[in-house]
Amino acid sequence: MGVLIFAQISCKEKQKINTLEVKVPEKKQLKKVKPKEEEIFLDNKNAIPFFYRYAKQNKENKVRIITKYGNIDILLYNNTPYHRANFIYLTKKKYFDGTMFHRVVPDFIIQGGNSDSRKSMSKRHQIGRYLLPPDTKKGHPHHRGVISMPSSEIDNPHKLASPYEFFIVQQSPGAYHLDGHYTAFGEVIKGMEVVDLINKLKVDRREMPIENTYIKTEIIR
Repeated sequence: MGVLIFAQISCKEKQKINTLEVKVPEKKQLKKVKPKEEEIFLDNKNAIPFFYRYAKQNKENKVRIITKYGNIDILLYNNTPYHRANFIYLTKKKYFDGTMFHRVVPDFIIQGGNSDSRKSMSKRHQIGRYLLPPDTKKGHPHHRGVISMPSSEIDNPHKLASPYEFFIVQQSPGAYHLDGHYTAFGEVIKGMEVVDLINKLKVDRREMPIENTYIKTEIIR
């Protein structure tokens, strides 16, 4: 016949178990991690420090604007670092993809980078709301083929630039009355025939082409 054995725990032993001390590891101080580029929401306070760093870390200075009429290759000036960095940044973020040349002034300019589509508006909300200060003293006249940045539409006595838009001078030999007012930050090195073609498109009363001219941009070497 088997023998049943009951293990009894005394009151003292129970007390020891109930009062067992558990050592909790000390909390380590978390290191401050800088947000990734895509997590940064740009505004008028942090945009310039951000693009100062970005310009040093991203040396690219050539961008291709792709349209259904052909490609326009742009060389960005290194001595307008904030505007170059801004254009490279927006290109890498694919902001310009799906925007269009939304304003055409015959024998003067073609202007791009804007779109009222939900996708483009969503991209702007994610990237941030900021303006760039003019950089007009670097000796870049508004020759034919120069890419420049328009002023914001808001009340803007200091000609702060709208970072999401740009225009290309089509006028020959140039639009020199713009010098000192807008920042020329690059020039067309290939594809002026495409600029000329777009400049000849029919427009409505708002100077917007009747036929939508969508664009994409990419970094080239």
